[in-house]
Amino acid sequence: MMRNNHTQAAGIACYGEILLRLAAPHSELLLQTRTLVGHIGGAEANVAVALAQWGHSATVVSVLPDNSLGHAAVGELRRYGVRTDPVQFRPGRMGLYFLTVGAGQRPSEVLYDRENSAFALAPPELIDWTAALSEVSWLHLSGITPAVGPQAAEAALRAARAARSLGVAVSFDCNYRAKLWERWRGDAPPILRELVDQADLLFAEQRDISLILGSSFDGVPAGEQFQAAGTLAFETFPRLKHIATTVRVQRSVDDHDLSGALLSRTGLHTTRTYSIGRIIDRIGSGDAFAAGILHGVRTQMDDQDTVNFGVAAAVLKHSIHGDFNLVSIAEVQNLLRDSGFTVRR
Repeated sequence: MMRNNHTQAAGIACYGEILLRLAAPHSELLLQTRTLVGHIGGAEANVAVALAQWGHSATVVSVLPDNSLGHAAVGELRRYGVRTDPVQFRPGRMGLYFLTVGAGQRPSEVLYDRENSAFALAPPELIDWTAALSEVSWLHLSGITPAVGPQAAEAALRAARAARSLGVAVSFDCNYRAKLWERWRGDAPPILRELVDQADLLFAEQRDISLILGSSFDGVPAGEQFQAAGTLAFETFPRLKHIATTVRVQRSVDDHDLSGALLSRTGLHTTRTYSIGRIIDRIGSGDAFAAGILHGVRTQMDDQDTVNFGVAAAVLKHSIHGDFNLVSIAEVQNLLRDSGFTVRR
């Protein structure tokens, strides 16, 4: 295995599909007024944008259609300081998802339209990972990528294996999407298991770990299930150092409580619970949490400060339209200090 000589200041690469999101405005039903609002997004791109806002060198590695949509997506990422040099352009279509924003007791709904996209059909060997990872110390992946299809699944596995062989740390967000796996009848557990096996940092709740390991934690008290699942994951995956998750309680679409937990091999750290009473947009909040945890790890915060920062970043994402979390470090720190709601002048 090659030794990684990268410093903490070295960059982070995020690999996954960049998407065009088309949403009904103002919590309307889809096409109720025949208007859609567009945003660029995607789990890995969302993480890269947040990290770039916080001063990290963040790169997106992806495959996009060689047309105006694909080039516009890259332009949007560059607008927020994300490096896009490794992005490949190929013939094909843009991956889409349609969002119907819920209200009251009506939940939000996502409709995927990603089949046969340029990303999904790209050859698994397309990315030169030695080149793509040459200036980074971390690779971030999510379980959405292998869920897209068999070629994307093989590509994700190649990325994780390459990172490990090059001495690049790996973070993996399970992000289990049953609808995507079902479309190609993919066998999720063994693929996700291999990806977790390459990871140093895992984003997963007990249900994800249960799926991957085929173990049930139903007999464990609810408040102890995450720690029990994480303990088994640590026993199974020797490279794993941290497991992080958010804990969300929903009373309605617009009334949530959010907290978080970070488990290491030496103990569990939990956060305060935030009440979120007016939600502008919750899409991407999990990615905001992941970015916050990565920020803490990469800047050598202790575990408690790391999970506090991650949850506060996720809470603030609920106030931002679109997939991207555009808040600053100062805004996250203000929330952590309970600086109040006086107009900043």
